[in-house]
Amino acid sequence: MARSKISATMMAAVVAGMTLAGCSGSSSDAERRNLDRFTAEQIYKRGEYELENSRKPEDAVFYFSEVERLYPYSEWAKRALIMQAYSNHRAKNYEEARGAAQRFIDTYPGDEDAAYAQYLLALSYYDQIDEVGRDQGLTFQALSSLRTVIEEYPDSEYARSAILKFDLAFDHLAAKEMEIGRYYLKRGHYAASINRFRVVVEEFQTTTQTPEALLRLVEAYLALGLNDEAQTAGAILGHNFQSSPFYDDAYRQLRGRGLSPEASGDSWLTNVYRQMIQGRWL
Repeated sequence: MARSKISATMMAAVVAGMTLAGCSGSSSDAERRNLDRFTAEQIYKRGEYELENSRKPEDAVFYFSEVERLYPYSEWAKRALIMQAYSNHRAKNYEEARGAAQRFIDTYPGDEDAAYAQYLLALSYYDQIDEVGRDQGLTFQALSSLRTVIEEYPDSEYARSAILKFDLAFDHLAAKEMEIGRYYLKRGHYAASINRFRVVVEEFQTTTQTPEALLRLVEAYLALGLNDEAQTAGAILGHNFQSSPFYDDAYRQLRGRGLSPEASGDSWLTNVYRQMIQGRWL
């Protein structure tokens, strides 16, 4: 979001009433206690100044919050609310960013900044994805919020970015399934690993994880002696990802058992293969 520059006149007014404490631009307690003497615009501009010059975005959050508290029904309060969401996001206070963004959406659903508020809400989930370990709740929340941006604001400047992030978050979910599947596979828990790889093939087939999932299915089924399933997984891999190193590996493993990558038998993988041949898969 572009932030307007503080004019010399406005800066003089702000400095006159709110003495900038040292070079850091930090505010004193006395200064904060006397904010009700200033206009909504002056306080808002101070928030912008803190956001631009302070190393702590929380300082900006304080001023934007005060605009909303002291002048709750003004145009400046509306602007300050979206800036609270932005400043909190910059400060990595994601829960607070979500709260401010959601309040903006609820209060000003038809405003031109509603799309940006929804995008910030989605980002507050998305930017935490790598911090949540095996808990995928925030990833699902990110996907849901990003989908809202894409579907409700398709013509906004944020839709394209939301689409890219949606694909990455979707891939992240598939990667987590792969991580767990590989864990089971290495420990010889083949049935459990197959269940994870199956989820990737059936539910996340458009992600970058699919070729490896098919390779691991070949490995797991070969380990169980289920040759038809192993050959079918190899056939799907070869049909869609023949140039992938995962296919080369699967092909060598199959040939090592005197098998070939071809649809065989009647299993869930055979159904996937039929759908793929008919153009309803991938």
